[in-house]
Amino acid sequence: QVQLVESGGGLVQAGGSLRLSCAASGRTFSIYSMGWFRQASGKEREFVAAITWRGGIEYYADSVRGRFTISRDTTKNTEYLQMNSLNAEDTAVYHCAADTGPAGDRIFRASAYDYWGQGTQVTVSS
Repeated sequence: QVQLVESGGGLVQAGGSLRLSCAASGRTFSIYSMGWFRQASGKEREFVAAITWRGGIEYYADSVRGRFTISRDTTKNTEYLQMNSLNAEDTAVYHCAADTGPAGDRIFRASAYDYWGQGTQVTVSS
């Protein structure tokens, strides 16, 4: 089992920045990659970014590329999502997720991930 706890959400004005953190515990040695997904009210959960745990290869949704940066600190078993130039469309509950096997092309899909955090609310005011 892997437990994930997000932090860092909140209310920010458009154009501002936030950094989300996701701390992993438990069988962290089994993590293959970690990702961030978000779900806005009334919408489906969507992929935001992902990173392979050992190699640090990054993946981004087109909607956030150039504004968001995903990173990880394997010594702290923590991944981060630095979000800059936020706009109202970024308002959502952000969830981190962990995958314990090679996802390949499925890294963009929620179904590839085995463990999920409870989510943290990000609200961008215009």
